Amino acid sequence: MKVKSSVISDDPGQDVTRRHLLEAAGEVFAEVGFRDATVREICQRAGANVAAINYHFGDKENLYAEVLRYAQGKAIEKYPLLLGVAETAPPEERLHAFVLSILSRIFDKGPTSWHGRLMSREMIEPTAVLDSLMEERIRPLSDTLRKIVGEILRCPLTDERVGSCAISVVSQCVFYKHCRPVVIRLFPEHLPDDPAAIAKLAAHITRFSLVAMRDYSVKKT
Repeated sequence: MKVKSSVISDDPGQDVTRRHLLEAAGEVFAEVGFRDATVREICQRAGANVAAINYHFGDKENLYAEVLRYAQGKAIEKYPLLLGVAETAPPEERLHAFVLSILSRIFDKGPTSWHGRLMSREMIEPTAVLDSLMEERIRPLSDTLRKIVGEILRCPLTDERVGSCAISVVSQCVFYKHCRPVVIRLFPEHLPDDPAAIAKLAAHITRFSLVAMRDYSVKKT
């Protein structure tokens, strides 16, 4: 998918329309996915003419790309990567903040909950936008986690253990989202449905990961 630059107008009214389209499109894409979403439904929710998408974004594909960037940016704005923890803080503290940030974005509720749902859908049903999104937004997040893990393991970032442990940390976080139907049937008491439960899960994943990484750093297996 070739992504074109979208129109950003000096007209405040056009900027409002553009934002409404992004929000409405985000909700629709999160609900039904890119392929099943229709321009007509998006415009109806945004209260805009169907020609507005062509004016602001060119087509549905470019709109989708912009929505993903918009959602990722808004999610990070609401839940910063390290939640205000300084980059000079101990890696264990930064790991906990990173995990809590991921879980908070994934299980966010309210008007902005579509941000997490849209990103989860893109991970399960990837589109051509994922490649550009990976380089622009996701890889920097991965680099942050790898740096934290490398410090905990006390080894170079090129060490294979760094990648393996980083994947394991993220996997624990997304499991509760992607496997929600199973979790709610087997372990409903562990489903993080409120801030307190999210905080408790973040603490567990952090402790579990630190124990594993400390053992892992002693001897390469």
